[in-house]
Amino acid sequence: MTRPMRRALFVFILTTAVGGGILVGVIGKVVRYPETASGSARGAVEVEIPKGAGARQVSELLAAAGLLESPSYFRLYAGQRGVASRFKAGHYRIEAPVTPRKLVELMIRGAADELVAVTVPEGKNVLEVIDILDAAGVAPKAELLAQAMDPGFARSLELPGSSLEGYLFPDTYHLRPHMPASRALVALVRRHRQVFEELRAANPTGMAMLRNKLGFDDARIVTLASIVEKETGQPEERPRIAQAFINRLLKPNFRPKLLQTDPTIIYGCTVAPTFLGKASPACAQWDGRIRRIQLEDQANPYNTYTHEGLPPGPIANPGRAALAAVMRPDGTPYLYFVSRNDGTHQFSATLAEHEAAVVKYQRGGKALSK
Repeated sequence: MTRPMRRALFVFILTTAVGGGILVGVIGKVVRYPETASGSARGAVEVEIPKGAGARQVSELLAAAGLLESPSYFRLYAGQRGVASRFKAGHYRIEAPVTPRKLVELMIRGAADELVAVTVPEGKNVLEVIDILDAAGVAPKAELLAQAMDPGFARSLELPGSSLEGYLFPDTYHLRPHMPASRALVALVRRHRQVFEELRAANPTGMAMLRNKLGFDDARIVTLASIVEKETGQPEERPRIAQAFINRLLKPNFRPKLLQTDPTIIYGCTVAPTFLGKASPACAQWDGRIRRIQLEDQANPYNTYTHEGLPPGPIANPGRAALAAVMRPDGTPYLYFVSRNDGTHQFSATLAEHEAAVVKYQRGGKALSK
């Protein structure tokens, strides 16, 4: 064999060996790729995959989150498995490092968000309910607020007010985290309707009285129930407080028909401006305590010391017991009540009795000035 032939044979063998080595390396990398975690992230990583995202966008989002090194390799791998078009949208919480095989399996299976238990206590106003849902991770506060204060959204749910106040029923809910704000709020409104209809069916006599003697529709019942909810935390007192307010509205010799309840003033100064768009001048001076300027405030539509009858809408979200109290008041003749400073109230049928109770429980025996 001549020298040129030996040289050519050597080059051929060397090239073949190098090429074979490269091919073996490539094949080895391809074989190992599904089981090799390459991303830089460590620990829990949250990734939001939007609806309609294709394989390219998904791979880029995963790479941006540090879960994989090469978006193109991941797309090729998903394509080779024939699953690139089966990735599901959702909010994923992924423990890194993670292999491409595991990522593909997660994307195909979809986000397995665990339901979170959220308890909404009785008597919370709409802003407080929003804070509770936001803190639980159900939906962002800004989105919840925009929906809850949207008159159009309230109308779409066939609710009478400009916000969802009064209809976010207090209960424990099991909701998905990161769900659309509208879906979360609808769940609470749906529960309100369910409970309200149960109570309506159970209290036909009371409902007929409210409708025929007071002209109450469902919205007015919810409004009065919200006031009852804020006035007492004692379950046994609710039907009596509801009756006292109903007596004020019914009895012809009780004039003017002022409910004179502090929680309505507070609501008008603190929450109502969020959806009314402005606060009264007196409410602009609110410092956390009701003062004479707020008691005499004509510009606060929720001030039941200066406006007769019910306020424009609910001042909180009443629970089952408060709604039932309005539909089934206790029939007592009381018109007044004053706190005993122990969580309970002293009830009176006449103004003289009430003033004596005020002197005893609120003024330490000091007589009222005339």
